[in-house]
Amino acid sequence: MSDATEEYDRADRWRAFAIHLLTASGAFMAFLALIAAAEQRWVAMFGWLGLALFVDGIDGPLARKVDVKGVLPNWSGDLLDSIIDYATYSLIPAVALYLSGMIGRPASFVAAALIVISSAIYYADMRMKTKDNFFRGFPVAWNFVVFTLFAVDPPEWIAFVLVVLCSGATFLPVKFVHPVRVLRLRPLTLAVVALWSVLGAVVLAQNFAADPWVRWGLVACGLYLLGIGGALQLFDRLRPARRN
Repeated sequence: MSDATEEYDRADRWRAFAIHLLTASGAFMAFLALIAAAEQRWVAMFGWLGLALFVDGIDGPLARKVDVKGVLPNWSGDLLDSIIDYATYSLIPAVALYLSGMIGRPASFVAAALIVISSAIYYADMRMKTKDNFFRGFPVAWNFVVFTLFAVDPPEWIAFVLVVLCSGATFLPVKFVHPVRVLRLRPLTLAVVALWSVLGAVVLAQNFAADPWVRWGLVACGLYLLGIGGALQLFDRLRPARRN
């Protein structure tokens, strides 16, 4: 009986550690994305970032299913996840924005600085998640923002203003939706994320030369994801006043 229990415990530890390795694989994807950015192979770069995003989306549910924190209490999956997220969500998109020259000089240098500094501060904020699973402040989702800028190719000043606004929103007490964990409007939010993903795949397949309806579909999905949390927050604040 004890041998069977010991074997079961060992199997649990290996299973839990395998999930940590899955999370850590995102670091190698970040490395490959960084190389692609240095060579200005933007489709490859965003492809690797997309694969890293997929891993980031599945490792959390898997970790909770096998109780990784309980099985391996000395290994912090949250810290591992944050390290990789900083690279894939913030650092590499900032590098791409700078190297592409999309905003021009010296604005692109300022924009990259805003992205990497505000993101670093955000990951250190212990209040980044609300009790109802929203993000508090813009959740440094620069991979989405920069990808949309590459797809739409707006005027330089619009791209720069968007970076400034999102960087500033990092520090605001405004809610931003977590597409999986937030229960309110979750089916709609997941549908928007799925549509954004499909449109993004089309953009990559067409080497950022997609039809206008594809590009503006990305913008519409992005505006929903950026604004729905704040809209629900405002609605909740106004609702008691309406009753009175």
